[in-house]
Amino acid sequence: MLSKLPKTFLFLIGAIFIINLLQAHFTELIFDEAYYWYYAQTLDWGYFDHPPMVAWMIKLSSIFFNGELGVRFMSCILSAATFIFLWLMIDHSKKKDYVFHFFAIAFSMTLLNAYGFFTLPDTPLLFFTAFFLWIYKKFIASPSTILALAMGLVMAAMMYSKYHAVLVILFVLLSNIKLIKNKYAWLAVIIALVCYSPHFLWLYANDFVAIKYHLFERPNQAYEFTKFTLKYFLDMITIFGLTFPLAYYILYKSKPKNLFDKALIFLTYGVLIFFFISGFSKRTQAQWIIVVSIPMVLLIFNFIIENEKIRTWFFRLGIINIIVLLFLRIGLIYEPFFPVVFETHGNKEWVERLDYEVWDIPVVFENSWRNASMYQFYSGRKAISLNNIVFRKNQYSIDNSAEELQHKRIFYASKYTPKPGFVFPRRDGSKYYGGYVDRFESFRKLKCIVKADHVKLDFEREFNLEVYNPYDVDIPLDKIKFGLAYLNSYKSVIQLQQVIPVLKDSTILVLKSNDTINFTFKLPKAKMGNPKYFRIGISENNLPYGLNGSNIKFE
Repeated sequence: MLSKLPKTFLFLIGAIFIINLLQAHFTELIFDEAYYWYYAQTLDWGYFDHPPMVAWMIKLSSIFFNGELGVRFMSCILSAATFIFLWLMIDHSKKKDYVFHFFAIAFSMTLLNAYGFFTLPDTPLLFFTAFFLWIYKKFIASPSTILALAMGLVMAAMMYSKYHAVLVILFVLLSNIKLIKNKYAWLAVIIALVCYSPHFLWLYANDFVAIKYHLFERPNQAYEFTKFTLKYFLDMITIFGLTFPLAYYILYKSKPKNLFDKALIFLTYGVLIFFFISGFSKRTQAQWIIVVSIPMVLLIFNFIIENEKIRTWFFRLGIINIIVLLFLRIGLIYEPFFPVVFETHGNKEWVERLDYEVWDIPVVFENSWRNASMYQFYSGRKAISLNNIVFRKNQYSIDNSAEELQHKRIFYASKYTPKPGFVFPRRDGSKYYGGYVDRFESFRKLKCIVKADHVKLDFEREFNLEVYNPYDVDIPLDKIKFGLAYLNSYKSVIQLQQVIPVLKDSTILVLKSNDTINFTFKLPKAKMGNPKYFRIGISENNLPYGLNGSNIKFE
């Protein structure tokens, strides 16, 4: 395979690989990377927010290096491999004359450039999308059992990278609907499902937490044109930078000459239209559409070879893009070069200051998976996020991190309630306050079950409440109290107040291990007008109310 690559290509891909390695080593982690590093400390077939590929990559990177490069090394390799697969998919007889133009296209795409060293779920998704399309091109030319096996494995790898991969598979299928009658295509699907079955089993064992979160529990807000639709159009511009007018012109002018070209066009339009439509109900993010970078590199390159004027302008704008991106990449390391304070600035500083204060005492961050994972990465000391009813669940909600700190002395850090104690400011101007808790005890996995998906808003009706204790210890009832949150239609907490459920058996004083007890309660008077949901939470030892119950919708 590598023998087919021109020397100029090998030189440029080698230079980019070295640049990415240096960038990966000298740039502090962003918060998402620290969170995925936390995933990798306990390998599994799934995690709260994402499938496990990003954690596997980090674990593999950590075999070769420590520190930031121990998180990002595999991203640098996959990025180089992505460029190679893109090049191999180009059949044009003159392609070797335009190697520099190829890199001006691919390396000038903003997020394709950034994911050359950042380790995020999109990094393997981009690589496996390119790998999948390379195999698919061979498959439609000559289907075989070997190619079906390879395609099935890569489809599973895409899905292990990010759930958005289903769109890649769907739109490629729609571009060639005759695949439904192809026995080799069905073999590929079966292989993919078999390989993906461990993640299905993980989802089942964990009550489909990832699916429920992404589809039903994710907070949202009222539609605003500027924050939803306009932002989506800005994201469409962002992924191409200065070349965006030419990129979308080329997409518009591209006509399929064969089934593979048709797949590229269907995939690009499909993803863009899908997220445009979904953008009317939820805010999109630029990385959600980044997968279109893969087919667009191929469409743009094949187009500009035949169009000299556009080729010249695309090359010029692409070079300007690259210069700007390289300048900003320096700014990720050297803060004065970056226009704003970014996530890669100052994390070592605040972690060092907090670590100096608490030393070997674990830190419990209130509602901050970002800070907990970043602190643990740079300090090497235990930290968790304790999530409460005004926040959302995350990986710390479903693992055993809180149980490891039971009855230990901890440092509790929060940005919500100023209190006497240690204060540590952040580079972005925010402040966190903290104090010591001599004997930490938390029961965030207690489950509050109201057996209804929707109810009428009735302040006189008695509701049944089951509380299940999944822990291996009994919990005295005098250690817990209950709260009820009213939420708006976008699942944001608007009102929170205590409720006092009545035990059906008043003789019970302890919630026994792996047992359930029953209460009744009435909804407290809502101060907000027309609440859309309510949720029950439990406060243990006077901690903030937890995320113990599901959202129940009012009819």
